[in-house]
Amino acid sequence: MSGRAWGVLFVLCGAIFLEGVDVAMLNVALPSIRADLGLSTGMLQWVMSAYVLGYGGFMLLGGRAADLFGRRRMFLFWLTVFLLFSGLGGLATEGWMLIVARFVTGVAAAFMTPAGLSIITTGFAEGPQRNKALLVYSGTAAGGFSIGLVVGGLLASADWRWVFFAPVILSFVILVAGAALIPEPARPERAGRSVDAAGAVSVTAAILLLVFAIERAGHEPAVTTALTVAAALALFVTFVLIERKAAAPLVRLSIFRNGGLVRSNIAGLLFAAGFFGFQFIVVLYLQELRGWSTLETSFAMIVIGVDAILSPTLTPKLVHRFGNARVIFGGLLLATLSYALMLPLGPDWTYLMMFPSLIILGLAFSLAYGPLTIVATEGIEEDEQGVAGGLLYTSFQFGAALGLSSATTVLTAATDGTGDAAVLDGHRAALLVPLVAAALAALISASGLRAKPAAAPAEAAPATAPVPEPLDTVR
Repeated sequence: MSGRAWGVLFVLCGAIFLEGVDVAMLNVALPSIRADLGLSTGMLQWVMSAYVLGYGGFMLLGGRAADLFGRRRMFLFWLTVFLLFSGLGGLATEGWMLIVARFVTGVAAAFMTPAGLSIITTGFAEGPQRNKALLVYSGTAAGGFSIGLVVGGLLASADWRWVFFAPVILSFVILVAGAALIPEPARPERAGRSVDAAGAVSVTAAILLLVFAIERAGHEPAVTTALTVAAALALFVTFVLIERKAAAPLVRLSIFRNGGLVRSNIAGLLFAAGFFGFQFIVVLYLQELRGWSTLETSFAMIVIGVDAILSPTLTPKLVHRFGNARVIFGGLLLATLSYALMLPLGPDWTYLMMFPSLIILGLAFSLAYGPLTIVATEGIEEDEQGVAGGLLYTSFQFGAALGLSSATTVLTAATDGTGDAAVLDGHRAALLVPLVAAALAALISASGLRAKPAAAPAEAAPATAPVPEPLDTVR
């Protein structure tokens, strides 16, 4: 790759690192925020849920916006919005101010993230070059989340507001570097293509309602949750009907004929459900049953971040030798093993007893996450790369919300009493959620082991044509 290509990749990795570190730092700062602002448990939940709603709800629209209005433009504009509202979050003096800031920050991430991913998938030639770039990108994302756990603990111990101000500084550096390094694009070809406003409104409302239902399932009556889900499904049906008749649909429905895209999205949803559900349970176990501090918990969990090292080093070699499908399948099997090893969780487990499960999970993440991203965007037309990225990240976000909600519901239902023994029983039962999710993901990914590789895009240059220098232009 050219020096400029590496520079652009560095900028995009910085953005996905920013998104990961932002979420992780807030997770460990919540107790400090509650104490300072006097937030109720319900309002504290909304500090997290508001970001998830904005991120998950607008991701698909964000992906299509990148395709229609320019990837560089969308990336830089929404990075600026991310910077501004992260700073406003740090200045919040009331809970509602923090919730609004987090919602808009989530919306900004929903537009910024698929734009960044599609700059990679359109700027690097499909094959080993793009695979290497995506694996470096995914490793950086994982590193952001792992490092954020520790950095968040350190910053929150000084003042929780630095959890919001630190991303402002990092955002500014990335913004300046991005404006200088990401090439100016040719104006997107939109002749005869209108924006599918009806499709955008219906699918965004549907996703918002569904994420809301999942996020609040453990806090709302079952009837309320069921009605919200039913309304979301009705909007999804409306969206499908609109897309079938739209001259320029937000999402071309035939894109779902790509088996790799469908498999990777479903497997990614389940993998994220297991991963986030598992982390939630383990953090509760360490802090509430074992009395570990926030910083001790952060350092204990950071071993999962080994994937930040393995994703760009080991995984490319395995993908080259065995192919994406086999590497994904192996990673999901390892995730299943990791969760199974934690099932006999005891009241006084040492860190060494938990270590095998945590390190195996880090290895599993390094094998599954990057290759899932590759398969989800492989063989997709260039002008739909933003949509493909939006679909994948929407699946990840749904999975995270579903895993957290399901783990919380099982934990609450299975905890029969208030003693440590009863609470531990609830934790063990909740650990079945990530185990089942990972096993289902492995089963689904197994169907791709014999599948043929995705066809190259129809407009791709012939094999004999010279390959252009990557990232000369960003459409």
